[in-house]
Amino acid sequence: MTVSRRTVLATAAGAVATGASSTPAAAVDVGTTPAPTLRKLRAAADYAIEKLHAVAPSVTAFPVGTKFEKWVYSQNGDWVGGFWPGTLWMAWLYSKDEAFRTRALASAQKLAPRQYDTGTHDLGFLFYPSWVTAWRLTGDEAWRAGALRAADSLIQRYNPRGRFIRAWGTLNDEKNAGRVIIDTMMNLDLLAFASGRTGDPKYLDIAVEHAKTTRRVFPRPDGSTPHVYDFDPDSGTPVGPNTVQGYSPTSCWSRGQAWGLYGFTTMYRRTGNRDFLATARELADFAVGALTPDHVPVWDYRAPQQPHDIKDASAGAITACGLLDLAAATGRQVYREVALRLLTALSETCLTRNSARAEAVVARCTRHRPNEDGIEISLPYADYYLLEGILRVLRPQDVDRAIDLSSVTASRA
Repeated sequence: MTVSRRTVLATAAGAVATGASSTPAAAVDVGTTPAPTLRKLRAAADYAIEKLHAVAPSVTAFPVGTKFEKWVYSQNGDWVGGFWPGTLWMAWLYSKDEAFRTRALASAQKLAPRQYDTGTHDLGFLFYPSWVTAWRLTGDEAWRAGALRAADSLIQRYNPRGRFIRAWGTLNDEKNAGRVIIDTMMNLDLLAFASGRTGDPKYLDIAVEHAKTTRRVFPRPDGSTPHVYDFDPDSGTPVGPNTVQGYSPTSCWSRGQAWGLYGFTTMYRRTGNRDFLATARELADFAVGALTPDHVPVWDYRAPQQPHDIKDASAGAITACGLLDLAAATGRQVYREVALRLLTALSETCLTRNSARAEAVVARCTRHRPNEDGIEISLPYADYYLLEGILRVLRPQDVDRAIDLSSVTASRA
């Protein structure tokens, strides 16, 4: 299907405070949710709200992970700063408690200096669930303007020779100049937003080129992906796969697979490019096939001790969101069914209900297994994506208001 640039830019714009959208993915009929599943997801959301009510008043910076079940903080947000205000926004949408809205705005404001940060690719993670969502839910133009400045910073990391956005290092850091990681697929929606709001195609053009490059070199024939792919930064020539977070260059880090699945589905919705949808399905089919019977992903789908290895619940929450999005984009009920099983498993076996001292909602996450850093702890993005996933089921129109589930095409795969 061919989609005009005008249509793409108009769709990427989203709506201001009402959340009205062109073709909400959530509006696609992919079946109903069984009543027992709804009860379990509501109970998990209720628990999350209870926990956030108790913990949020004492949070003065950005949670990055837990130590002995208590949040450890970053003052500038590191790469995860957008998830705390994003979690508060999800809590507000679910509970309508104005205290969450107030705290979400105050937390997001603390990210203001990062608008000008050209030293990271993670500006989408930082600004989409915080500032873009704030603009969509309040209509305050200051949030839109800040998100656009962050997009301007992000495109400075684009390498036109290799047609990729470099992941790590400052702009003059030669060591990391050719490193691309699967995670960056999740940062591209900030660029789609920027083109939609400005009418300037340069942002979306860069996002599309990066997605095309990622599609060309990352997926293996079976749909698995490495964490890293290296390029010669001067010529743009591909060098080969690598890893930092995964077990090896030939393994499949489960959270990276989830980033890719979610990111390619989003790029399909923003562009109508069916190659992106095909890639999302390839990544989804591999991840679904690699899940263990308990539906909590191991940290790496190809680590030697899988399927009996340590878990990463954050990968499960992200995968669930991606699968719900993919089900809506394709009309394939099987993706929704697996997503519901993932969310149910997380709700039943990975919440911190049994610990009075725990400050997070989700346990059993793994941050960086090769570095022995954060093994089965809590992580802020697990809390965020669990709530996003649950609200995609219980309150899809509210999620659409917050993060824009619109699509340039309503066609089925």
